[in-house]
Amino acid sequence: MIPIFAYDIAPDGTARETGPDAPLPDEGYRWIHCDFTHEGTREWLFAALPERTAEILSQPETRPRALSHAGGLIVLLRGLNLDPAADDPEDMVGLRTWVEPRRVVTVRRRPVQAARDIEAQVREGAPPRSPQLLLVALATNFMGRIEDRGVAMEDRLDALEDLLFADDRHPDRKLLPEMRTAAIRLHRFLGPQASALHALTAPGLPVIDDEAREDLSEIADRAQRAVEEITAVRDRLAALSDHVDLRHGMRLSKNSYVLSVVAAIFLPMSFLTGLFGVNVAGMPGTSTSVAFGLLTLASLALGIVVWLVLRGFRLL
Repeated sequence: MIPIFAYDIAPDGTARETGPDAPLPDEGYRWIHCDFTHEGTREWLFAALPERTAEILSQPETRPRALSHAGGLIVLLRGLNLDPAADDPEDMVGLRTWVEPRRVVTVRRRPVQAARDIEAQVREGAPPRSPQLLLVALATNFMGRIEDRGVAMEDRLDALEDLLFADDRHPDRKLLPEMRTAAIRLHRFLGPQASALHALTAPGLPVIDDEAREDLSEIADRAQRAVEEITAVRDRLAALSDHVDLRHGMRLSKNSYVLSVVAAIFLPMSFLTGLFGVNVAGMPGTSTSVAFGLLTLASLALGIVVWLVLRGFRLL
């Protein structure tokens, strides 16, 4: 198995590249980041990790969760899809993590920007000094980007509300279903992620010390706030959609009402003109020059009578 990268990170912050199967360093820890779609990764996971851990890390689809096993932690988190080739950041990518006192193994199926960012810190000589701090750094990176995305969605929603409350036929109304889909996708994984981060704050977990527990508690609180914000965005989008649908229905009802009134006024007039338009013997006025004028006046009078009747019944 050829990992994406593997580093031995010393307590003083120095790091050097290594192989996944080399002996663990005497001090510090090893971080191995690999792609499950690469040849040999699955076999290496089952050979190097506890069986249950390897099974969970190699699942085709995962949801955020955290559990302890065999003296280590299995942590499954999700982050925004920031791959330039991806069209939808809310199509969240998963990072499967195994944390033990001397080693961290992270597994991806699609590119994860958080791992890239922290690798850049390692190369710059400022890596997380311990496995638990690496876990904190990953969670912090994920939540920071999710919070930024939530704020951007709220700003877009504020602008969209101003437009659609003023004119629900505005061209930007097409953004409404797109934003609703994005909020639903983001909320799908964000709720379980908050629960997973809260689970990491439980006392007695392996690897996690008091300092990391405090940091994770703060991140879990941020995740819960993000869940509440995305829930509010989703509810506001639903309310805005209902408003647009209601306005559209009212406009259709008004147009239908106007057409019905026009038809009610002109129906008797049409009947009268149709009656006098039959081509049979005995029709009155055929030899009178003023017959057409009288028929026209009679039609107008009939229309006015119908209009007055509708006004009398308060239908206008």
